[in-house]
Amino acid sequence: MTTPASTPGADRIVQDYDLDAPPQKVWRAISIPELRAHWLPAADLAAAEPASVTPGRELSYRMREQAPPFTESLVTFTIAPNTTGGTRLRVVHRRMAAANDRSGAMMRAA
Repeated sequence: MTTPASTPGADRIVQDYDLDAPPQKVWRAISIPELRAHWLPAADLAAAEPASVTPGRELSYRMREQAPPFTESLVTFTIAPNTTGGTRLRVVHRRMAAANDRSGAMMRAA
C-alpha cells in the first residue's frame, strides 16, 4: 500500500491509495457488512444500507458524527485496477449539513 495522496477542499477530502490486493478482494472488503465492520463500524454509519452502489466499482455510505453538531458526510469509495495488478482505491469524504442545523430555510404553514 502506498501513502495516500490527499486533496483537501472546502467541503471534501480526496485520498488515493494503491493496494496490492486485486479489485475483487477490495470490493468485498467495502461492500460486505461483516468485512466492512472490521475497519468501518456500523455505529459510524447514518444508515445501514449504502447510499448508492455501482457494483464492483463504486460505493457510498452516509456517516454521522456521534456528538453535536452531528455533522453528516457522504463517503464514496471508488475502485479500479492499477498498473501493478492491484487496486487504486479513491476515497472522497464530502461534508454535509449537520443533522440539527437550522440555518437553512424553513417551510411554514399558511
